[in-house]
Amino acid sequence: MKANNFFEMTNEELTNKVAELKSELMDLRFKHSTNQLSNPMVLVTCKKDIARAKTVLRLRELGRIEEPEKSAKKTRSRQKKA
Repeated sequence: MKANNFFEMTNEELTNKVAELKSELMDLRFKHSTNQLSNPMVLVTCKKDIARAKTVLRLRELGRIEEPEKSAKKTRSRQKKA
C-alpha cells in the first residue's frame, strides 16, 4: 500500500488497519514457519505497511499533520451536452 493512502485515512481507520495488518502478519508468520508461504517478501511488505500506518498516527499525535475531514466521496460533475 502506498504511503499516500495512509495519509488520506482517518485515525480510526488507521488503527483498524494496523490491527488488521498485525493479525495478517501473525498468520503469515505461522505459514512461513510451516513452509506454506510461497513468497516470503509478503512478510516484509506487511511489516512496512504497519510501520507506515503507525508513522502517520504518530505524526498526527505530534501535530505535524492534520487528520483529513470525513466527507462524502468526491464526485466529478459531468457537463451535459447541449
